[in-house]
Amino acid sequence: CRPDIRAAEDPRFSRSIQDGFMKILITNDDSVYAPGIKALAAALSKVAQIAVVAPDRERSAVSHALTLHHPLRAVKIAPGRYSVDGTPTDCVNLGIHSLLDFHPDLVFSGINRGANLGDDVTYSGTVAAAMEATLMGIPAVAISLASLDDAADYANAAVFAARLAPLVMKNGLPRGTFLNVNVPASGNPLACPPLVTVQGKRRYEGTIVDKVDPRGRSYYWIGAADLDFHDVEGSDFAAVKRGHISITPLHLDMTNHQSIPLLNSWTF
Repeated sequence: CRPDIRAAEDPRFSRSIQDGFMKILITNDDSVYAPGIKALAAALSKVAQIAVVAPDRERSAVSHALTLHHPLRAVKIAPGRYSVDGTPTDCVNLGIHSLLDFHPDLVFSGINRGANLGDDVTYSGTVAAAMEATLMGIPAVAISLASLDDAADYANAAVFAARLAPLVMKNGLPRGTFLNVNVPASGNPLACPPLVTVQGKRRYEGTIVDKVDPRGRSYYWIGAADLDFHDVEGSDFAAVKRGHISITPLHLDMTNHQSIPLLNSWTF
């Protein structure tokens, strides 16, 4: 572990403000009114020009959904801040192509209420927004706080986001790659080195609650069980469990290249 260096104390950040170098689009899947996105916007506004384009209500677990069957509405609720009646993917599209008066250098999605670890990234609207930006050739980061507590403190995650943004801007990301960041909710994660991790793996036993309502009709609640992860060394879950911020590089290409020789050996 090392002492925390607050964003405001790092000279790189004041230079980036003076230069007006970074322009960042911020979105999420918890709604434009969520405390996480407010904390993220406040932190990033110290190091960049920002705009917020986010859903008008919670859109958790919508994954990479895009609205195609009805028109979208965007409401300007403050200067540089828009509420959209669509998904996080819609917000990235609308922000970049219609609403913003600048082309973003970076897209940040979050700070999500709850972790996005392991297989959960396939469901996450937060992660999908970063993926959409990556498809458009814009570097992107999805950032989440590992807590579902309504009173959770997003300060550490916000400070880390402000520290990470200029690093991404300076160094760039590999083609087709974006970052999935998860911040522990307890302890002092800023005092420990962040870890670059691999995507972990969930245990999926008992994920559906099957009950009967007072009128005798069956109903089902998906994802209601308290799921756990395989504690694999080097994974995002293992890092967060041990009090470290995890940074997982995710890639758009989902091809399993190692399986191609095997499939080519089949007789179709």
